[in-house]
Amino acid sequence: MAFGRGRGNKRTSTSSYASTITMVIFVALCVFGVWMLSSNSVIPPQITQGSTRTAVAETERSDVSVSSNGNDEPEPTKQESDEQPPFEDNPGKLPDDAVKSEDEQRKSAKEKSETTSSKTQTQETQQHDDKLSEEKEKDNGKEKETVQDNEEGQMKKVVKEFEKEQKQQRDEDAGTQPKGTQGREQGQGKELPDVEQGNKQGQDVEQGTNKGQEQDSNTDVTFTDATKQEQPMETGQGDTSENSKNEENGQTEEQNSGSEETGQQNEEKTAVSEENGKEEKSMKDENGQQEEHTTAEDESGNKEEESTSKDENTEQQEERKDEKRHEGSEASGFGSGIPKESAESQKSWKSQATESKDEKQRQTSESNTVESIMDGNAWVLCNATAGTDYIPCLDNEEAIMKLRSRRHFEHRERHCPEDPPTCLVPLPEGYKESIKWPESRDKIWYHNVPHTKLAEVKGHQNWVKVTGEFLTFPGGGTQFIHGALHYIDFLQQSLKNIAWGKRTRVILDVGCGVASFGGFLFERDVIAMSLAPKDEHEAQVQFALERKIPAISAVMGSKRLPFPSRVFDLIHCARCRVPWHNEGGMLLLELNRMLRPGGYFVWSATPVYQKLEEDVQIWKEMSALTKSLCWELVTINKDKLNGVGAAIYQKPVTNECYEKRKHNKPPLCKNNDDANAAWYVPLQACMHKVPTNVVERGSKWPVNWPRRLQTPPYWLNSSQMGIYGKPAPRDFTTDYDHWKHVVSKVYMNEIGISWSNVRNVMDMRAVYGGFAAALKDLQVWVMNVVNINSPDTLPIIYERGLFGIYHDWCESFSTYPRSYDLLHADHLFSKLRTRCNLVPVMAEVDRIVRPGGKLIVRDESNVIREVENMLKSLHWDVHLTFSKHQEGILSAQKGFWRPETSQ
Repeated sequence: MAFGRGRGNKRTSTSSYASTITMVIFVALCVFGVWMLSSNSVIPPQITQGSTRTAVAETERSDVSVSSNGNDEPEPTKQESDEQPPFEDNPGKLPDDAVKSEDEQRKSAKEKSETTSSKTQTQETQQHDDKLSEEKEKDNGKEKETVQDNEEGQMKKVVKEFEKEQKQQRDEDAGTQPKGTQGREQGQGKELPDVEQGNKQGQDVEQGTNKGQEQDSNTDVTFTDATKQEQPMETGQGDTSENSKNEENGQTEEQNSGSEETGQQNEEKTAVSEENGKEEKSMKDENGQQEEHTTAEDESGNKEEESTSKDENTEQQEERKDEKRHEGSEASGFGSGIPKESAESQKSWKSQATESKDEKQRQTSESNTVESIMDGNAWVLCNATAGTDYIPCLDNEEAIMKLRSRRHFEHRERHCPEDPPTCLVPLPEGYKESIKWPESRDKIWYHNVPHTKLAEVKGHQNWVKVTGEFLTFPGGGTQFIHGALHYIDFLQQSLKNIAWGKRTRVILDVGCGVASFGGFLFERDVIAMSLAPKDEHEAQVQFALERKIPAISAVMGSKRLPFPSRVFDLIHCARCRVPWHNEGGMLLLELNRMLRPGGYFVWSATPVYQKLEEDVQIWKEMSALTKSLCWELVTINKDKLNGVGAAIYQKPVTNECYEKRKHNKPPLCKNNDDANAAWYVPLQACMHKVPTNVVERGSKWPVNWPRRLQTPPYWLNSSQMGIYGKPAPRDFTTDYDHWKHVVSKVYMNEIGISWSNVRNVMDMRAVYGGFAAALKDLQVWVMNVVNINSPDTLPIIYERGLFGIYHDWCESFSTYPRSYDLLHADHLFSKLRTRCNLVPVMAEVDRIVRPGGKLIVRDESNVIREVENMLKSLHWDVHLTFSKHQEGILSAQKGFWRPETSQ
């Protein structure tokens, strides 16, 4: 019993021990199962904004669950937001891994890891291919842009030079820079401290964006040729830089996450994109705070920078609004204005809205507006008797027929139509581009000036001859059959003090013929204003201009010539057919008005060296007249080769002789008679006194050429205010320096002008002659035009060894059609538009410029736009328009187009 009882107790103890072990194992298995469930089905906590994208990638790398749809297509999911809890229970049945053995689990994990790796490699390969494709497209784009960049390189240089020029002028005008600008420039100029790499890159990109925005702010560029056009540059470039930054950040984040995404990537794509956007915004905010903090330390406060940034943003918004308003309009592609080198008449700036309103009102009020001729149909050919040689103010037959007298050659003087013509002068049949200088001095195309009468009448005097398809010029003249150069040297030998090209620089040649005398004086560094009427000597001035020699159509008649007093160093008349001795010497007194005190009058005519009765009588009267003018007969010499003689007179430099005259004939002019007044002023038989005050113009001879070109005239003093608001001598020098910079940096290379084809140049609105002075080293001559309603600076131009003329551009210029290779108009049209219609002015520009000739316009932006519209309607090729800060520049070239209809 005891034995049996004892065995029963032993079984019970063993059974209890086994049960305990079994329970422990079961609990262990349960714990292990729970752990497995937790490790495979629980979603990790969401990443906060402060976490990096790498942390998200590492979490996803441990997540090997497969999307419920079993493919790569994203399931339609509810909007994922911050409302999701940080943990999520397994919504379906337990995964197979939860009931597998340890070996099987390892094997399964390995297979899934390989699958995930394979998918990751596939995604990386695809992303790599996409990136290569994008880079290839960018490279292709860059290759395409390379050609355009090369072609537009000159354009960008123009932009750069004018921005620099405009900034300098604004600084001069303002005296100091605006505070905001100073803060911005200082902030950009300082070095940023070392910061975290990501922040530093963000700052660099942001600074580049701001710089691009500042550079392109208010800038408008059009660059065109036969095949391409660069559209206006917009301030959106700064936005492009920012977008580029966002794209780069997005590509980096995709590459980081591409190798880590599993089957759930499509479900989580939206959430990740939103998260990336938050991260990027957070990074921008942090970079912006860091940059502001750094700038604050460097500049002792960031208020100026914040204010500047706001101003820039406001300007950019306004620019975008303006661009949208003008998009699609006829003004598309025009700039907002050309940089202006001075502050003259620019004390305040109008807004674009005000300017546009005023412009629309003005155009509406005009009967012949720009819009009415935009298609070119309104342009017609002139139906004048003069045909291809039409000069409106000299060929006004209606006005000439009404003249009561022609005794003083009134019919050869200017008589402009009441309504300036808007018709276009036709081209001669067979017209060709003119021959280049200096070959043009010796020959021109016959069909360009198809006149042979002068060759028939004057051919024996070597004026001009017909040689095949050319008209040739042997260089002779009535008084120098054997060549003008020999005659020029003859005069120098007759009077050493003439000193061609040194003491004597600017001369007037009256009755010039075909201007061979002036043409060969270029070899002695002398410029001659050649003058002759449009008379029976058919097209003599036109021959001169086609030969590329300066000349104007004018006559010594009943009115003063359009030149200042006391400006010519020498006046020349070789058989000029002017009756100097008639009418009390009125015409010779006009020469006396224009001749510089101490200057010479060279008279080469038959009364000097022939003994015919008529010549003897003329010489007697001429001698008495010159003596009463107190002119000294310096010498009379005879040129044996040409068989002619020349008498050389000199004007006095004091009033002593005038005061000692026994007879007051010719009388002295009244004290209130302005000798400089020369625009439609009748001649008077009186004589002006010589200036004696040492600070008065004409009391001293200018310094020798070429030093006189850059030397401020002695009669400009510092107490006198210059045109641009500085003391006159400084104003003169500043203007010269400015134009040297513009010509050398912009005009020479950057606006598409081949200067080898340019000879005859006109500055339509000259001030001090700085533009002409800057062209000194080129083989060109410049007609400086001083407008009658502008400050009278023409004497300064002559004083520096240049020449010019007074004119009103509301009337036609006294020159033949197709006379000039280049016209330069600096802020001319904006001033003219308040006085006259610009349409006839542009018709006059078209008349003056040769086919193939150029026009450069610098003016306000709305004027540039209007001028460009008219030029395009005239079928001119507009090479360049650039504008910034309501100032602009335009370069265009005339073609051979003529309308088919006539008046």
